[in-house]
Amino acid sequence: MQKTAAGLYGHDFLLTWEKSLENLETILFVAEELKKLRDRNISPRCFDSGLAISQFRDNSTRTRFSFASAANLLGLAVQDLDEGKSQIAHGETVRETSAMISFLSDIIGIRDDMFLGAGNTYMREVGAALDEAFADGVLPQRPGIINLQCDIDHPTQSMADLLHLKTVFGSLDQLKGKKIAMTWAYSPSYGKPLSVPQGIIGLMTRLGMHVDLAYPEGYGLIPEVVELAGKQAAESGGQFRVVNSMEEAFTGADIVYPKSWAPFHVMQQRTELLRKSDHDGLKGLEKECLANNARYKNWECTEENMKLTKNGTALYMHCLPADISGVSCKEGEVSASVFERYRVPLYKQAGFKPYIIAAMMLTNRFEDPSAVIRGMEEKGERRVR
Repeated sequence: MQKTAAGLYGHDFLLTWEKSLENLETILFVAEELKKLRDRNISPRCFDSGLAISQFRDNSTRTRFSFASAANLLGLAVQDLDEGKSQIAHGETVRETSAMISFLSDIIGIRDDMFLGAGNTYMREVGAALDEAFADGVLPQRPGIINLQCDIDHPTQSMADLLHLKTVFGSLDQLKGKKIAMTWAYSPSYGKPLSVPQGIIGLMTRLGMHVDLAYPEGYGLIPEVVELAGKQAAESGGQFRVVNSMEEAFTGADIVYPKSWAPFHVMQQRTELLRKSDHDGLKGLEKECLANNARYKNWECTEENMKLTKNGTALYMHCLPADISGVSCKEGEVSASVFERYRVPLYKQAGFKPYIIAAMMLTNRFEDPSAVIRGMEEKGERRVR
């Protein structure tokens, strides 16, 4: 199958809704082909040298290792940008740092989801600095930026989720008309980013799916993203609605995605307090939010709620780690029995992320990804000799 990288080649991947459906299908295709090569022990290396820079401004397990795995898969070395061990801690500007790390770099992956209104903006600031350095002849090439999670979207997660759905249901066309319930769920912690639910409603509404966004009163997302989801659903022939009942969202659903997040207004307050380094204020906000969360402990993915889904057999999804009642916490997002029943599919869901990231890397650097993949196939170099 011939796939072009127009709109991907030389372009940063920051928000899924900035990319065409053809772009998204290309990413899925390349990810699938890379996985096939890896599964057949054929080397997918297309770089002889070069760096993939990872900048994680928040904690991560799956995405951090997925980024490193993706870079290694293609032949890039990984270098972490630790702000505490760099001159950033001494006031070095974004413009200068961006240039200094990029002389022989191909990809920069950034995770910045702590500050509402700042993460995606920071990525674009880095991009502008790279544009300037390349135009001035400082850099021999302009590295591509991949959003590894920001305050608005988590594109590597939602695209991995989409590839999981495509695999389970057979094709993207088979997703049309399918109902997915993206619901808030109780967690004994607060301050979880909005980017996963926003990423899901921002992507799945483009595919003709019926998307329910469910949360208790007061737990809304960024209004502009919710508005976008409604517009996209109308354009794709799907449906989008906001409900305030997990049970209502689960009823008749083909897919359920119960996941905790902090209310939009709380993330706004938290951002202000973080910027002021107001530790007492943060402690007070946390106490207040945990008390409010505790009012909704019934928002849990239980066996009873799963019975409300289509034929009682909906696909359960989660970005992980999940708050598992009686296992990782006393009361949480999902019952132990539901999680254990779907544990293997969940791990498979997570396993698509390295390939999605690798596909984003490859399409950013190569104009004809189909030709690159054919070359790997024809060369047939064994990965493990």
